[in-house]
Amino acid sequence: MGGEDGGEVEKKGRPKFAVLLCADDSEYVKKTYGGYFKVFVGLLGEEGEAWDLYRAAHGELPCMADVDGYDGFVITGSCNDAHGDDQWIKDLVSFLKALDAKKKKVLGVCFGHQILSRALGGKSGRAMKGWDIGVTCIHPSHSTIKLLSSLHIPSHLPVIECHRDEVWQVPPQAEVMAWSEKTGVEMFRYGDHILGIQGHPEYSKDILRHLLDRLLQRNLIQTCHAEAAQASLDAREPDREAWKRLCKGFLRGNLSWQL
Repeated sequence: MGGEDGGEVEKKGRPKFAVLLCADDSEYVKKTYGGYFKVFVGLLGEEGEAWDLYRAAHGELPCMADVDGYDGFVITGSCNDAHGDDQWIKDLVSFLKALDAKKKKVLGVCFGHQILSRALGGKSGRAMKGWDIGVTCIHPSHSTIKLLSSLHIPSHLPVIECHRDEVWQVPPQAEVMAWSEKTGVEMFRYGDHILGIQGHPEYSKDILRHLLDRLLQRNLIQTCHAEAAQASLDAREPDREAWKRLCKGFLRGNLSWQL
């Protein structure tokens, strides 16, 4: 059922956010972390806020009559393609267009980043350089570093990645905010209300190691991909605190930026 919040009693007037879950939880993530919804809330949530869960991959989306009651939305990763034609994906594209029309805050992660680009007129597809799995160092543009100076965002920003698709072309009027060796659009913004991030700020190394095992078992990646990913996990740490500051600041409207 959409709008799950773990049984919390609604408090009138408190900030309210929704996570649109675009993938099913693995048994491991459910057992270890309570599911990806709790992983996201653990990263982004603050005391006194309400966070609701909608299982978008199963057709659950907020009613438009309820949208104005939310301060922001988070679109998660998925094993599906953002350029696909499954009905739930097309429904999500339509919903995101409606959120844009209302200038609602929307944060997209991985698949969420790609489908936001699609909904707003950009293009995505298979990554030109293939899979990117592991801890990747992304490079915010000079304008991004200046724009986010109050957050003390470093010039090299490691993040956990796990994707074989990418944004090919950002929407008209969007700004590319960061890039990496493999991916030209690691982050983009559209106005001051939409932010797309290709990496996974919410992932721990443990979650990625679990995903590597699953991808290998399903023959979706080769052993060399897993070995390279493991080497990157051993070599560097994702800057979770910097990503946390960025994502939380965006969702709460604490960033002062204009196109």
